[in-house]
This record gives sequence, structure tokens and C-alpha cells, in this order.
Amino acid sequence: MTGPLQVLDAAAVRRLAATCVQALDAHKDAINRINVYPVADGDTGANMLATMRAGLDALLRAPAAERSGAGQALSVLAKGALTGARGNSGVLLSQLLRGMAEAVRDESEVDGEGLAAALARGSDLAAAALSDPVEGTMLTVLHAAASAASGVHTGDLHDVAVAAVNASADALSRTPRQLPQLAEAGVVDAGGRGAVVVLESLLSVVADEPIGMSALIAPQRTPESLVTAREAGSEKYSYEVMYLIDGADEQGAVRLRDTLSGLGDCVSVAGDGDGLWTVHVHCNDIGAAIEVGVETGRPHRITVARFADEPVAASPRFGTDRAVVVAGRGEGLAELARAEGATVLVVDESADAYALLQLIGSTGAAQVTVLPAGADLTELADEAAIRAVAGGQDVVVVPCASPVQALAALAVHDVRRTASDDVVGMAEAAAAMRRGDVTVATEDAMSWVGRVAAGDVLGFTDGEVVLIEPGPADEEAVTRAACAVVDRMLAAGGELVTVLLGAGAPEGLADELEDFLRRERPEAELAVYPGGQPDTVLAIGVE
Repeated sequence: MTGPLQVLDAAAVRRLAATCVQALDAHKDAINRINVYPVADGDTGANMLATMRAGLDALLRAPAAERSGAGQALSVLAKGALTGARGNSGVLLSQLLRGMAEAVRDESEVDGEGLAAALARGSDLAAAALSDPVEGTMLTVLHAAASAASGVHTGDLHDVAVAAVNASADALSRTPRQLPQLAEAGVVDAGGRGAVVVLESLLSVVADEPIGMSALIAPQRTPESLVTAREAGSEKYSYEVMYLIDGADEQGAVRLRDTLSGLGDCVSVAGDGDGLWTVHVHCNDIGAAIEVGVETGRPHRITVARFADEPVAASPRFGTDRAVVVAGRGEGLAELARAEGATVLVVDESADAYALLQLIGSTGAAQVTVLPAGADLTELADEAAIRAVAGGQDVVVVPCASPVQALAALAVHDVRRTASDDVVGMAEAAAAMRRGDVTVATEDAMSWVGRVAAGDVLGFTDGEVVLIEPGPADEEAVTRAACAVVDRMLAAGGELVTVLLGAGAPEGLADELEDFLRRERPEAELAVYPGGQPDTVLAIGVE
């Protein structure tokens, strides 16, 4: 630890986002349990966590040039949070972030005065998002924090953060006296508690040390309070409708908010300043709520939930202990991996770390081992793993420079072993598999074994070019190169040759390889599978 920060830069904003995700994840269940107002949904903690995760994901996905300064990073974070906002609390959190970003948009670093201005703007935008703001809620907590931050005259970043946290905790403790529903249930406001978690995460980053939640803000609900009646006036509304809208202006947003207020309650319409709006309403007429969105702009990401079907308390996040995820190219490889019980991402031009992150999360496993079936896929796997770990999953990437190494690792996966032993076993199996490839050159180049012309057939072992078969890349040239690579690899020993045929492999290649081994290397066994990988004619493994 190096002491309190003097300014927030882009790196500090990224740490703030990750710290908020971790803290909200840790307090999610407790926040859900005290969720009484405006309705006893039991989802405030989950909604705030999902919203912040969406912001963090957007920040990690953005090109470095678009998040190099603190203002830029906050803008990306806010836009991601708005896009992924869930529930009223998520909308308010996204507006807090949006306001902070607007206040320091052009700043590369944010000092104490800048942070105070950011919190003030964030509090204002959060309040403006609701059609009927109420005292004793998350808005009250944010307003208190912003007011206290603006009252700090030292200009010190740490002093501002401390003042904001202390004021927010004090405001939160008073919420039961401001809302009868909270007093009856014996709890503080759930959204307000989530706001304090966010502000304490900010202080933790600024102070460069963990900040514990005050016992003052941790009242627990009794089992009876979990079924507290909805707020008067809301019990007739059974559905929560949310969507995003593109193409609406400020006037259209105001009309939309007014129209939705006539259909239900808990209405919020919040924007990012660039034409994107997130909409939230509790109502009974789902079609009308969506139709008014169509009249205003282009609705998308529409979600509808029936309150009667939602759990009062959060269910366990992970449904299983372990899973293995394979990221590779080719449907044949995917089928082989699925047959071994793996979850598979077939990588194409559209696949990215976000797609792999979603797949990792979809496994529902507490511990996930990722096998990137190619050296160029390791970076993608590492990026997805970092995001998943920030979200609370235990994810380990086992480096595999070839699809045959991924299959070797998968073959020794054993759920009867401890998770750590299983990962070690898979890593050892991948490392023990010697790899080779046969490809067709797409352009002229130089290699260690001579000049390469486009259309030549290239043989690789362990990532290095070891032979060049002059083009054209017909069946004979590919067969000669494949036999030469296999022979070279077996010269160092080996009993089993595994071959994955690529999408461009000649039809008779497997038979030719089998005949070659029968003549030249009768001690070696051959296993050939259709891999379908588009980037290599065949991938070879020897063990």
C-alpha cells in the first residue's frame, strides 16, 4: 500500500469498478433480504450488482484509447451500466455514474474538487430519473453524500471520499424514520445500503486499503418481513417491464415518462446524453408499456418479469462445483469436446472475450477451467477469465497452443480429484502433448528454413516452420508434408499420433497417413478425427 491517492486516474476508475462489483457481490444477499420499498421484490442487491457488472464489462471491453483518462473511463463505465441496468436501483446507479462522468468528462485525472462535483451531478441525475422521488430512499443517501462532499474545502481527494461515506451511512441510518414501510420491517432502505457499498468501494480505492461496512447499516430482516405487503398503490401491478430505447430526444423521454406514469408506478426513464435511454415501469398492461416505447424510439433488450414468480430471497448463485470450457475453431473439435462433457465456444470472427465470459457464467459452476484450443486464443481466454474472477467465479486458464493439446487436457479431466489437482493434471497433459501443424501459406514470407511463397504447404512442429512443400497445395503436396511432419515428430519418440483434420484437408489424407505409419512407424498408433478447423489443414499431436 502506498497511501491515499491524490487523484483518480483511469486505472483507479477501473479498480473502482472492480471493487464495486466485488463488494456488491459480497453484500447482495443481505441487501436483497432487506428489500421492502417500494415493493418487496428481494432483488435490489442483485439488480445493482448486475448493473455494475455490465459497466465493468463495458470498461474492460473498450479499446485502450477510449478509456485512457479518468473522465473517459467513467463515461464508458456509465454507458455500460445504463445499457445493463436492472430494476429501479440499477437505473439510479447508472445515473449516478452518468452524472459523475458528465462532471469530469474531459479530465484525465480527478482531484477532490472534481470528485465532489461528480457526486453532486450524479445525485442530481439520479433524482431526475424518477417520476416521483421519495425521501428515505437511495436518492436521500446519494444527496447526503454529495452535499457532504461539496462541503469539504481542503480539496483533498481522501477527505472528500471520507465525508461522502460518513454522510451516506448517517443518512441511511435515518431512512426507517422517513419511510413507515422500513420502520415496520425494522430495516434500512435496500437501495440506500447498496449506495453506501458503492461509496465505501470508492473510499477503499482512494485510501488504498479495505474499508469495512459499518454495523450501523446492517440490520437484518426477520422471515416474517420477507413477505411485507407492497407499498399502497402498487399491489395492483404484477409486472416489471424494462427496455432500452435508441433515437429519443429529451421531449420524447418526458412524454414517455408521463405516459408510463398513467399505466403504472415505479417509473424511471434515464438517458446517457447520447440518445440512449433505459426505461422501467411496474404495470399490468405489458403491451401498452412497450407500445409507447415504439412510439418514442426504437425499443430493444426488452425484459418482462412477473413479481409473483420472482424469488423473495436470492437462490445460490452456483449450481455446480466445476466445469470445463473449451474455446476453439471448428465444429468437429466442438463435438469432440462436448462428448467429453465440456462446454464449448466455437470461435469465429464475431467471437470475443465477452462471448466467452457469458459462456463461463452460463455453466453455473463455482470453479471453471478454460482450455483455449490455440495459442492465439490464450489472450481471449485470459481476458474473459479476469472479468469472470472480478464477478466472483474461480476461473483458471490452462494454456493450450493447439486443439490437440486441449483434447489431451480434457481427456484427463477427473471430477473425483480436487479442483487444484485436476487443473494440474490437465496442464501436465497439455504440456506433454507435442504438437505439429500443416498449413497453406497465404502470403510470401521468410522462415528459418527458407523463403515461403503464397500457396506453399508448410509443416510446423511446436510452432516453428520445419519444412516447405512447394505449391500448389494439392493432395499430393499436403500428404507429403503431413507424412514428413509426423515422421519428424516420432523421431523423438511417441506411441500415439492424434490428428485433427481441418476444413481444407484432402479426402484421402487419413488413409495416406495410416499407410505411411504402417510402413515406416509400425509401433505408433493413429487416431484421426474431423476437426473442421479453418486455419490449418491438419493439427497433429504426439504423446
